[in-house]
Amino acid sequence: MDIHRGILDFIRIKGPSLPTQIAKHIGKDSLMASVYLSELASTKKILISWLKVGASPLYYLPGQQNKLQNFSSKLNEKDLEAYNLLKEKKIIQEKELSPLYRVAMKNLKDFAEPLNVTFNGGTEIFWKWSLLSEQETKETIQSIVNPIKELPKETKKEETKIEDNNVQEKGAEEKKIDKPIEEKIIPKKEILNNKTEINKETPIKSKEIEEVQQKIIKTEKKEKKNIESDFLNQIEDYFASNGIKIIEKNIIRKTELDFLLSVPSSVGNLTYYCKAKSKIKINDGDLSSAFIQAQSKKLPCFFVTKGDLTKKAQEMLEQEFPGMHIKKI
Repeated sequence: MDIHRGILDFIRIKGPSLPTQIAKHIGKDSLMASVYLSELASTKKILISWLKVGASPLYYLPGQQNKLQNFSSKLNEKDLEAYNLLKEKKIIQEKELSPLYRVAMKNLKDFAEPLNVTFNGGTEIFWKWSLLSEQETKETIQSIVNPIKELPKETKKEETKIEDNNVQEKGAEEKKIDKPIEEKIIPKKEILNNKTEINKETPIKSKEIEEVQQKIIKTEKKEKKNIESDFLNQIEDYFASNGIKIIEKNIIRKTELDFLLSVPSSVGNLTYYCKAKSKIKINDGDLSSAFIQAQSKKLPCFFVTKGDLTKKAQEMLEQEFPGMHIKKI
């Protein structure tokens, strides 16, 4: 069987699929399946989703974008809210979104497309539902930037007509408005006393709380910095003591780092992709993410941690991630 053709036929029938599903279909391990998928993706015969199921993206054929909606439940809560909003409205002006939704739209790369629209002498960003046609997009944006302006005149005309036909009702309404509104009058002395108490006590209390909070924050930052520095130093010491050279270092965050390493072996130096994480427990998602990144670089994977593998991660290491090396320091 032609493996490339087998993969394309499988995705054509099943729709967007995970690497593990494709590997099982073609009778290969995950590493080899990823090689074939990378070759197909490089020629645009298949596409890779930004959305992830667990730690893996989906592979699908051009024209199957609408089927990605079947996996929208895998989005996090805030992204799913933004997804539903955009699906309903089709076009949204970015300035109308809250800051959280603006960030969420940028995460919905499979479903949301940004458009720069120039009007009234300026340019604004609009977000478009990816499945909306070009004609519908133009018409919807046009209705937003050039709304119908005759509505106020019609409203005024309608109001005038109501006034002519309902004189008695209007009089009754005016009479109702003329009724005096009861107000609770607070003695001036009471207000001043309350104000004095607030001004006297509140600043002292707030200042004390703020000082305590600042001390706690400074202590936490200092402890965190020491832990992070120790982790990086331990990794570099381990590499140095084993003759491993760092080709490239990328600090994702202080507790997560990526490396390209030159590792000595009996057949000469080998290049490895290395993921280093300072976590108490390393789960299967951590391993999957590192394995996929290594595959995208076509390199073997080396995982360094201070923690232990969960039971599920240990099982997946033996079954799904052949050739991955784990080192606890």
